[in-house]
Amino acid sequence: MQLEDYFEFEGDAIRIKGHRIWIEHILDYYHEGYTPEQIVREFPGLSLDKVYATITYYLTHRAEVDDYLIRTREQDERDYQESLKHPSPLRERLRAVRAQRIEQAMKAPPIGHGA
Repeated sequence: MQLEDYFEFEGDAIRIKGHRIWIEHILDYYHEGYTPEQIVREFPGLSLDKVYATITYYLTHRAEVDDYLIRTREQDERDYQESLKHPSPLRERLRAVRAQRIEQAMKAPPIGHGA
């Protein structure tokens, strides 16, 4: 088995084969100092060999993967900024419900001071 066999390359994206987990999710933990064993605990459905394969792929293709990570983060930021321009009706409704609950809680008597 070759290292690349652990991954699905979808356009510019790299996903761990058989999972909905992109390599950047694993590498974020790796860059934070997590060990492969700790990373597996964060992703219970992921095997240790796939985490090691992801880290090994990163280390052997560091420049390309670093560029990929930069592009991914830039795209995520663009997507986020675009979503702010077009808020979803559900998100707006949830925000209104939260605000209403906070307002009601602030009007309510303190706990233990009821009639």
